[in-house]
Amino acid sequence: MKSLTDNARPGISYILGHSDRELDRLNKQAHFIDPITRRFLSAAGIVPGMRVLDVGSGAGDVAFLAAELVGARGEVVGTDRSPAALASARQRADARTLRNVVFREGDPAEMTFDRPFDAIIGRYVLMFQRDPTAVLRGLAAHARPGSVIFFHEPDLDGARSFPPAPTYDRCSQWIRETLRLSGAETRMGTKLFSTFIAAGLPAPSMQLETLVAGVANNADPLHLVADLAGTLGNAMERLGVATAAEVGLETLAERMISEATASGSVILGRFEVGAWSHL
Repeated sequence: MKSLTDNARPGISYILGHSDRELDRLNKQAHFIDPITRRFLSAAGIVPGMRVLDVGSGAGDVAFLAAELVGARGEVVGTDRSPAALASARQRADARTLRNVVFREGDPAEMTFDRPFDAIIGRYVLMFQRDPTAVLRGLAAHARPGSVIFFHEPDLDGARSFPPAPTYDRCSQWIRETLRLSGAETRMGTKLFSTFIAAGLPAPSMQLETLVAGVANNADPLHLVADLAGTLGNAMERLGVATAAEVGLETLAERMISEATASGSVILGRFEVGAWSHL
């Protein structure tokens, strides 16, 4: 998750930050979420030869996905307001010898570009904006007629377990509440349809996926939640959501895994929602 910092919702700055620890967490998260985003992007019509604007690139994961889809004849311009995130993105692009991706620092809704884009995309960006409708309107100014506007956002209310795994369910609630109190829209995925309409865009097509696993052979969703709780731990305590002792970060993942394994629980992650309009 990342933000266009100046447009972050009022009351607190972008809560996840851009520390080395957080950038490492994003890289781990991308391993599991990238396949979902790739399917969304393909369904949205990202094809070879396109010129793509990636909004809130962070460490570059979505830009790299788009670069693979548009190929050597295409181009991806990644944008973010964090110099630290962009430094990581550029280093990773160099390591991959990607020639069709460039990164620029700034707010793309306010930046100028030499020509319009065939697609404007972003992941986990609108949930951190004060006015996501206005952000979409601003971004649409960079799109040529017939282009695609696509966003992948979560709905954290999707996270649950059955039979109940109380520690996982409680941790998911702590994360939702911490993000909500920070000003983030924790149900942005489900709100994408109304946000696109309010921005004057055509009614979007939508898809939903989630990570789902029986913990006996796949504990990945639990590790993702534990890692995010680690990033948010200080904020949880500061905002009065949970104390460090209640969270117990050092053993959180192990406790969730042990509990869910003992009860034979199936773990559902947050909803992953993709929405796209063709202008």
